[in-house]
Amino acid sequence: MSDVIDQAVPQALAPTVSSAKPPRRRGKGGGVGWPSYVFLGLAVVVSVFPLYYMFVVASVGATAVTSIPPRLYPGTNFMAVAEKVFDTVPFIASLVNSAFVSLTVAVLSAILCAMAGFAFAKLQFPGRNVLFLIVLLTMTVPAQLSVIPQYLIVSWLGWVDTLQAIIVPGLASAFGIFWMRQHMSTTVSDELIQAARIDGANSWQLFWRIAFPVVRPAAFVLGLITFTAVWNDFMWPFIVLKSPELFTVQIALKQLQANRSIDVALAMGGSFMATLPLLIAFFFVGRRMVSGIMDGAFKG
Repeated sequence: MSDVIDQAVPQALAPTVSSAKPPRRRGKGGGVGWPSYVFLGLAVVVSVFPLYYMFVVASVGATAVTSIPPRLYPGTNFMAVAEKVFDTVPFIASLVNSAFVSLTVAVLSAILCAMAGFAFAKLQFPGRNVLFLIVLLTMTVPAQLSVIPQYLIVSWLGWVDTLQAIIVPGLASAFGIFWMRQHMSTTVSDELIQAARIDGANSWQLFWRIAFPVVRPAAFVLGLITFTAVWNDFMWPFIVLKSPELFTVQIALKQLQANRSIDVALAMGGSFMATLPLLIAFFFVGRRMVSGIMDGAFKG
């Protein structure tokens, strides 16, 4: 028996020669090839060009659109258009309102959806799977169908023409609960939860001290997605807000339209300035957002 082992060990430790060809390196230095760079470059152009053209039209005027060929370089009138936007609508106040509402909803939604996701993923209670199925089914219901019931509830609470009317309905979403539940299931160890229970941790401590720090990147991504969605929302704020001092930026842009006519340069200038805060936010947190998405993808 010892002879067999002595013969088998050197054979197992000996390097094996593979007949397979070594993998071909993609591009110089093992990176991606030039077709990938071309594709990414085209994707950047397609994504950035609408924003750039908004600036061109705002700085030139309607002639940038009607001229043949269309003008593709900016003019010198953007500051005058921006000043006209500020004089026409309470644009700064609307930016502040949108920032406050979007940030509040994003932070609270990330926490509440994480709590619900933790409950569905790690806690045992009667009807858990049925309730989660109901949550998933609500994702198939068009948002327009809930407008009238939601307005009746807001009106009954006396919240019409208040900011809480657009904050509270967005504090939880089916997608957010599903997103956080999946991350809780794949990244939070059951053994870690059981060990914490043995040490005397209650459900809140399990969530806040054990689970939430692990899924914080996923919660950050959810918060950023929610922030963008609330910032761009027009229909619901337009229904419940009546006072100009409470308008969000999307309603302020609507006020730039006089009757049925519209000043193209004014609308493009306002839209460009309304988009800048999102671009600035993504510039500072974009890397963290991508890291959170990829972290969940690899762990999942």
